[in-house]
Amino acid sequence: MTSPPFQPSFPQERMLLHELNHRISNEFCCAISVVSLAAVRASNKEVKAALTDVAELLHHYAEVHCALQMPEHGIRADAAAYLRRLCLSIRRSKLNQTKIDLVLAARRLWLPSHRCWLLGMIVHELITNAARHAFAGRDGWIRVELSRTGALVECRVLDNGSPSVSFRPGRGLKIVHELTKALEGRFDQTFATGGSTSSVVFPSSVRLHRKQKNPTRNVAGVRRYELDPRSRSVFAISQTM
Repeated sequence: MTSPPFQPSFPQERMLLHELNHRISNEFCCAISVVSLAAVRASNKEVKAALTDVAELLHHYAEVHCALQMPEHGIRADAAAYLRRLCLSIRRSKLNQTKIDLVLAARRLWLPSHRCWLLGMIVHELITNAARHAFAGRDGWIRVELSRTGALVECRVLDNGSPSVSFRPGRGLKIVHELTKALEGRFDQTFATGGSTSSVVFPSSVRLHRKQKNPTRNVAGVRRYELDPRSRSVFAISQTM
């Protein structure tokens, strides 16, 4: 059996990827330090404020990079908590300067850590695509939903935007398809006048057989996380038991 894409099969490959991520993180830290020091030394208030904003933005990009790093192999992680952290980082780095709200609706769901990682990269790509192509500078929202039905997990990314007339599927969606293959799942995307819906359905474990072709959505016991417009943070607003 061949190893799925994006999942290094040898310890040496995992070690090299971890080392690369470590070096990138160090470069982010160096850049943030340089800009922050320049902000402290600047005498002009406008320059100081601009440099402070740049340092903060770099910090948020570093948070996204950290959230998307390959996890330790062989452990399990709460996918809802992982997506919460990722969505908050994306909100700070990509959406704070826009009029787009980001909402996460998810319940606790334990998955192998590398499957959380693959799912996180898919969600990151879909949110980025929606923010870039669906709103054209106007208000809107993007909603991420995570649920489980039996052995299958479904993650949906919805928005109330409209696709650009000139939009053509590019490298981003090719990456999403490859990541979905690595999860041994299925990816679907639909567009309508009220927005778009992207759905990824995959088995919770590679050892499980895909017996359910058309799983129904399980919305019971959903914990919702959404943006507080005052604090610009992601938080739990309700929980149904």
